[in-house]
Amino acid sequence: MTKKRLALDLSPLRGRDYRLVYTAAGVSSFGSMITYVSVPIQLKQMTGDPLTVGLLGVVELVPLLFMAFVGGALADYVDRRKLVFWAELALAVLTGVLLINALIGPRVWVMFLVAGLTAAVDGIHRPAMDSMMPRLAPPEKMSAVAALNSLRYQVAQIGAPTLAGVMLANLSVAWVFGFDLATFIVSLICFSMVRAVAPPEAADRPSLRTVVEGVRYARSRPELIGTYLVDINAMFFAFPVALYPWVADRFGGPSVLGFFYAALAIGSMLVTLTSSWTSKVHRHGRAVLVAAGAWGLGIVLFGVADQLWLALIGLAVAGGADMISGLFRATIWNQTIPDFLRGRLAGIEMLSYLTGPMLGQTRAGLSARYWGYAGAVTWGGVLCVAGTGVLAGLLPSFWRYDGRDGLARKQAEEQARAELIRSGEFEPAPVTA
Repeated sequence: MTKKRLALDLSPLRGRDYRLVYTAAGVSSFGSMITYVSVPIQLKQMTGDPLTVGLLGVVELVPLLFMAFVGGALADYVDRRKLVFWAELALAVLTGVLLINALIGPRVWVMFLVAGLTAAVDGIHRPAMDSMMPRLAPPEKMSAVAALNSLRYQVAQIGAPTLAGVMLANLSVAWVFGFDLATFIVSLICFSMVRAVAPPEAADRPSLRTVVEGVRYARSRPELIGTYLVDINAMFFAFPVALYPWVADRFGGPSVLGFFYAALAIGSMLVTLTSSWTSKVHRHGRAVLVAAGAWGLGIVLFGVADQLWLALIGLAVAGGADMISGLFRATIWNQTIPDFLRGRLAGIEMLSYLTGPMLGQTRAGLSARYWGYAGAVTWGGVLCVAGTGVLAGLLPSFWRYDGRDGLARKQAEEQARAELIRSGEFEPAPVTA
């Protein structure tokens, strides 16, 4: 295999609008990650109570469960670029509230209120952003788009916590929020320059009925159900992040804790940087299943390792496998879902990839009470592998799924809808922007 075939495919960046969106999202994600890392630290310094810090996840999850469906329905009805722009502006205002709160004397209730509102806005922002991407690059480039999007996230995941640590060690937390606020200026300028991403023809007016239609469509596609279930299984049983501080005690304590986060991200980045081979793979369901099993095996190695270097290898393997799974799941979603349903399905996808890790944190903590910290990690990995095998048996069509068939079906569905519109069998709903 040549280096060219392995290298990251940068061709989607040739498109003006994709390049602007990519820049905006990359800068904004980096700033938001700094705030994401800093808010729990600020709460810890203010309260010294781990339960208070842990409640942030609950405050964020509740509005997200509702707003992901609302955001998905809106993304199928209005200009997606405008939706992202206004959501980005709302996030900037909320960051400004954190900055003011830090300057005048922080209040815990303000931080919780901002956390909940941020999650609600994110429920609108992410489906619009995810559903906009397939409109900015050709269908055959969706694997490359997924890899590039993952790369910007990994840069933020690795670089932002490091910068946040340096800033918090030398400056006040207000500087962190100020830096994040400045990144929104860049993203808003870039988004304002992107051409309109008009809603699909005959767009469905947001309502409970249209949300239910999106859920029914997802249920009718075994390959979509497969992507949701396989990822939830992997993250629920084998998401070890909550136990990092205790596992670190085996290898020297807090001084090695950062290595765990870095190893997972480095494994993901290595796959991303050598990901052009993914465009040659068409059995996407099989790739997702194999990768999910490899994630579980990597976590098992992390759990049983008695040397730090071996534990880090386990996490790097897991991170790489998770990225392979993520690339092919994103390809299935972006390459095969009709545009008139893309927003609603993006909301469902958002719930599938966020609830798994959130529930997995709780599972890990409870398991540690009975199996110990290393046992909770190890047996979680084992159960992930076993669950993946069970899902492969229960979802044979997902194992056999070929992305070329999915792409052809998407084109047929969009063509059939266009013919119905042209025939006048139903009137397009009025669209507002």
